[in-house]
Amino acid sequence: MLLSIYLIRLNQLMSGTPDEVKKLSPNRWTKDLLLEAYKSLEANPITTSSYAQRIPPQLSRRYIVTGGSGLVGGYIVLQLLERGQPPDSIRIVDFRAPNRDDMAHGAAKEVDFVQTDISSAESTAKGFMKPWSPRHSHLPLTVFHTAAVIVPSDRHELERGFCEAVNVGGTQHVVNAARRVGADVFVSTTSASISIRRVRFWMAPWKMWSGWPSNFWQVLDDSDFSLTLRRHREFYANYPASKAAAERIVCNSHTETFRTGCIRPANGVYGNPTDNTVGGPLSMRDCPTWTSHIVQSFVHGANVALAHLDFEAILASPESVSSSQAGRPFVITDPNPPITYDDLYFLLKTLAITPFRTIILQPVVLLLVSYVIEWYALLLIKWPAFRRVLPPLTGDVKHLKPAIFSICTHLVASNSVASRPVSLGGLGFSGVFTTLEGMTQEIVEWNRVHQAVAGRENHNYQTSVALADEIQKATRPAETA
Repeated sequence: MLLSIYLIRLNQLMSGTPDEVKKLSPNRWTKDLLLEAYKSLEANPITTSSYAQRIPPQLSRRYIVTGGSGLVGGYIVLQLLERGQPPDSIRIVDFRAPNRDDMAHGAAKEVDFVQTDISSAESTAKGFMKPWSPRHSHLPLTVFHTAAVIVPSDRHELERGFCEAVNVGGTQHVVNAARRVGADVFVSTTSASISIRRVRFWMAPWKMWSGWPSNFWQVLDDSDFSLTLRRHREFYANYPASKAAAERIVCNSHTETFRTGCIRPANGVYGNPTDNTVGGPLSMRDCPTWTSHIVQSFVHGANVALAHLDFEAILASPESVSSSQAGRPFVITDPNPPITYDDLYFLLKTLAITPFRTIILQPVVLLLVSYVIEWYALLLIKWPAFRRVLPPLTGDVKHLKPAIFSICTHLVASNSVASRPVSLGGLGFSGVFTTLEGMTQEIVEWNRVHQAVAGRENHNYQTSVALADEIQKATRPAETA
């Protein structure tokens, strides 16, 4: 009976929102607001040409974009082209070729692509050393490093090899290759999840009636960067631990001839049907969730890309070597207060032409199940002989582990530092999409694609988490060898 009371109370807390967080997100999206935004964006979508004046001016440089087929990297390529960069002065270095609809036509189709596995030093070097057009081979080189794998659910050190190989080893390979070919500006995408602390749900019973689980709501900032890198177990999962290590590699590489910096997008990034935040739920007819009440900051991929170009505009000057911006990270989010997942779900139910509904689950039940799933996954790793008789975990269930609950809590970010003028140590950043505009426009595009689909069946898009699973399968034989 006491255990039941404890679990019921914990479930109440996990389903609640502290007053401090409510004050940061006081207004909910309404049907009229969503319909008005949809009508406006359907008639006048926000495109790279519509915000061309916001993109920093063209520079006479060459560009390598690792991960240029993805969400942030793809927007960097599109913005470079919009400001007049010749397609043959840009190179995408990625595991797969671009498959985004907005990169399947026009100048984006002319951008060079080199298939690369950045976890391999040899493959990375090959992608960077490919000869350039004689028209551009003499120009200085900027590298935008956006390639990474996102595995937010694994936290045990036995499971860290994949993230370490791509996010840490891959970043070192990219830095080494960039230096070898003479790059002098290097801007990397890391993650605001670096600053997230593990949430301590299992609290003392006598504290449950007057407080919340430890770290149940957190501010996403860069204050941790001035401190010693935390130990692995102090991160909520392997993914943020790997991104933090990669960030230190990039920032510690800063020199007069190799000027570096990092952008930390807030949790989570969206802006294309391949994203996990909007595209992931849209691909489901029924979306199980326990996070409707959760308040979080989100950021559109185009806003993140603009921050990279803002950073490059500063680092392109050799004098920036001693600037306060160089060799450090900046957190980026949309220019509005955080929203709730219920706002997102209401948007999908209201605007999407494909069926969508949420199935509300009890968080404490899933938390308990997550420990069983993690135990099962570790069993197959520790004792490989069990793989002969026990099936591997597949699909979404493999990601339901305790770590996932630390990023399904209240997370609030701010552009206050990045938005400062350059003269005051900021990037002069300003976003072109609010979260309402960005998510609504993604639905506009989703509906356009699905208008002609018989029965309005969901078009198949591959999210970044699903891509990480594919990459892991593809590279596992090499790791075993």
